[in-house]
Amino acid sequence: GLLWQLFPRTHADYAYSIRASANICQLDADSVYLAVLPVAHNFPLSSPGILGVLHAGGRVVFAQGGDPEQAFDLIADERVTITALVPPLVLIWMEQAPALRPDLSSLRLLQVGGAKLSEEAARRVGPLLGCRLQQVFGMAEGLVCYTRAEDGDEAITTTQGQPISPAGEIRIVDDDVALPLGAVGNLLTRGPYTIRGYFNAPKHNARAFTSDGFYRTGDLARQLPSGHLVVEGRVKDLINRGGDKVAAEEVENLLLSHPAVLDVALVAMPDDFLGERSCAFVIARGAPPALAELRRFLRDCGVADFKLPDRLELLPSFAQTGVGKVSKKALREIIAAKLAAERDAAPLHATPAEPYAQHAQAVSRPPAASASSSPQVQS
Repeated sequence: GLLWQLFPRTHADYAYSIRASANICQLDADSVYLAVLPVAHNFPLSSPGILGVLHAGGRVVFAQGGDPEQAFDLIADERVTITALVPPLVLIWMEQAPALRPDLSSLRLLQVGGAKLSEEAARRVGPLLGCRLQQVFGMAEGLVCYTRAEDGDEAITTTQGQPISPAGEIRIVDDDVALPLGAVGNLLTRGPYTIRGYFNAPKHNARAFTSDGFYRTGDLARQLPSGHLVVEGRVKDLINRGGDKVAAEEVENLLLSHPAVLDVALVAMPDDFLGERSCAFVIARGAPPALAELRRFLRDCGVADFKLPDRLELLPSFAQTGVGKVSKKALREIIAAKLAAERDAAPLHATPAEPYAQHAQAVSRPPAASASSSPQVQS
C-alpha cells in the first residue's frame, strides 16, 4: 500500500461539489454552521461544511470538540442551524440531551456521516434533538451522497442517500460482475467530481480502478430501485468465519437497539481453526450485558448462529481515528494481543479446544466490577 495517497482534485470539481451540496442542504445567508469535527477533513470542510456555508453567505462557528455540553451552549448562543457529526458523537449527544435539556430550537439540520448510523439511532434523532436528520456518505476521492429534504422518513432513516450529481454513476458488483438491484456487493463509482486515479501511483491505480475508470471504493452496499444507497460496511470489515461471511455493521446495528448497549464495534479476531472469529467490543449503558444475553437477543432478531459474537469485551470508550470514527484497527490489535497473552498463559497440556471451552464458560458469568480504563472481558 501507499504511505501517502494524493488525490488530484481540480478546483472545478471541488467547487462543483461544494455548490451542489449547499443547494441540496438548502443553505442561505441565514445559515449558521457549527464545526465540531476536525476541519481539515472533507466532511466538515466541503459537504457542504465550512466552505459550503461561506459560499451561501452564512456564518461558521467553531467548537473545540464534540463535548455535548459545550456544543449545546454554542448552538443556543449562536443560533446554529446546521452541524455535522459522526455516529459515536450522535449517540453521546442523544444520551446527554434529556439530562442537559438544551435549547436546540434553532437547529434545523443534523448531518451524520463518516460511518453508518444505525436505523434505531436514526429514528431517535428527531425526538431527542428536535431537528431533521440528513445521512451523508462519501469519500475524499469524490463521491458524496445525501438524503434529501423531500425524501420520506423511511429513506432518511434507512438509507445513505443518492449521489450529488445525476451524472454520478454507481455499480454494485461481485468480482466486477454487475449485481441486480437490492443485492449487496462491492461499490464502484465514476462521475464528474470523482478522481480517475491517485497521483503518480500506477501500481495502486491498477488495483483501485477498473479499466473503464470506475473507482473501487472498498465499501459494501446495495442500491434500491429509487436510486438510494444502503451502505452495509467496508469490505475489510467482513469477518470470514470458516468460510461464512459476517458483515460487522449488520450485527452492530442490531446490538445498538439492546437497552444495555450504548455503542458497539464488531471486529475479527484470529482463530487457529476457523481463521477468524468475531469479538464484540461494547460500551455499556448501565449494567454491562453478558455475552449469552447479547447472543440470545440477536437470535430473537433472526440472526443466524454463525453471525453471533464469539467473544465480548467491555470498554469505557473506543479509540478513534482523526475524524472521530471508531478505530477498528486499534480494536483488532487489542484483541489479537489479548489472545496471544492468553495462549502464552494457557497450560501446556491443554488441547486446542480447551481454551475456547474455558472462555465460553467465563464470558457467561457476570462481569467483575472495575474502574480501570483498560478493556475488560466478562470474567
